[in-house]
Amino acid sequence: MPLSRRRVTAATDLKALAHPLRMVILGALVTEGPMTASELGRLLEESPSNCSWHLRKLADHGFVREASGGHGRNRPWKAVSEGLVWGESDEDPSAAAAADALTDLMMEREMQRLRAALASRDREPAEWRDATGLSQAAMWLTADEATELLERQHELFMTHAERMRDPSSRPEGARLMTLVGWLVPSGPHKLPKTEPGAHPEEQLP
Repeated sequence: MPLSRRRVTAATDLKALAHPLRMVILGALVTEGPMTASELGRLLEESPSNCSWHLRKLADHGFVREASGGHGRNRPWKAVSEGLVWGESDEDPSAAAAADALTDLMMEREMQRLRAALASRDREPAEWRDATGLSQAAMWLTADEATELLERQHELFMTHAERMRDPSSRPEGARLMTLVGWLVPSGPHKLPKTEPGAHPEEQLP
């Protein structure tokens, strides 16, 4: 069963999500299941009151909701969806700007994870050092080929997706791993020869 995904399009929702701790809280609820503000505080080394405040903000915008059981500060919270999708908005410039800000925050968060993993690599067991890596490639593709590659990448990223929602399906010794990738046009490129009278910028790919 595919993971549930919410498409976020409203500028107010995008802005509400674009906070480092809120993204961490939401991620923790997805990977660990329902938790109270106190449990989140212990896990994230934050005060329960701070976690509670951010949980309410996330709830105001439909990202989390109360789970069954518990009362008051002991009530658990759960993520409404297991994944989020956002992107460009031609109709609302403010939403497009908010989406860009959220993307920047997410990318910085992933870079921090990479830096932390590289910094602690020497302290990892050999088998986990062998299971961790960083790859980069450049290739010439048509738009159709790039689209196909993105689809294959998405399929790869969804490997063992069921383990995200069902902790009992996680094998003994499994760790939460982060796989990040993007496919974007790269440059600069050597420009082709221009025809007489043509402007060089008109030759850009």
